Amino acid sequence: MTGSVFKLKLVALFGLFAFAACAPKGSSITGNAARVVSIGGSVTETVYALGAGDRLVGVDTSSLYPEEARRLPQVGYMRQLSAEGVLSLRPTLVLLTADAGPPAAIEQIRSAGVALVIIPSEHSVEGVKAKIRAVARVLALEERGEELVRSFERDLVETQRIVAEQKGRPRVLALIARGPNAMNVAGTGTAPDEMIELAGGINAVSDVEGYKPLSPESAIAAAPDVILVPSRGLQSMGGIEALLRTPGLAMTPAGRANRVVALDDLLLLGFGPRTGAAVRELCWKIHQPYPEAGKEQ
Repeated sequence: MTGSVFKLKLVALFGLFAFAACAPKGSSITGNAARVVSIGGSVTETVYALGAGDRLVGVDTSSLYPEEARRLPQVGYMRQLSAEGVLSLRPTLVLLTADAGPPAAIEQIRSAGVALVIIPSEHSVEGVKAKIRAVARVLALEERGEELVRSFERDLVETQRIVAEQKGRPRVLALIARGPNAMNVAGTGTAPDEMIELAGGINAVSDVEGYKPLSPESAIAAAPDVILVPSRGLQSMGGIEALLRTPGLAMTPAGRANRVVALDDLLLLGFGPRTGAAVRELCWKIHQPYPEAGKEQ
């Protein structure tokens, strides 16, 4: 068993244990899924994709899709939750990933007798399936969950067909930007790295592990054919022209060709039920011919 598979199974097992430990005696999962707070954008998205959005009474600030989620009460950012905010919504069930916190807030919610289920959140094909199935199981919507899994698998097969028709694999430099002075490259073991691989590209910084600050020297050495950024990150930079003023980027093949691809943040980073469609979209974008100067892809 590989380390990643073991970790995934361990997280899923812990999630079930957490529910068993917190659910009131004699209760069922279905019975505790009437008032749900969802923590994590892809978890919330999965709840809606399963057709259970009407059970949600609150979400965290990363829950940006679908539009209905933005109209629900918010309980803070997933890593900076307010226990009081969560409990004020009188939830019977809280769905969250292992990244949620702080630990004191999680423990306070648990101590209040609210059922907690930790949902797997690994950035991989199997991770997406595990996430969908875990949420579907908790909400007693297993059949609908399997429909979503099959749809995801069909999208991946279609992407593989598109990739097989291409003549080469573009080198892609994924940047996580939060303004001009906060930019990191996404190396191996990251969500963008997996997305690039699935879309038939090559991570231009495969010698980097995790997220590391971008330097002019590293940008030039990476020699990317395409620069990939989350949409909100590109907006924070002021658009493509501003992004390419970052030292080093204009001197890369991607910079000279003005080849910048933006993808919705949750599509690129979330690994939720739309991931199959996101991979297909990214595949088309990184393999298509260079755009005319000044036009965003």
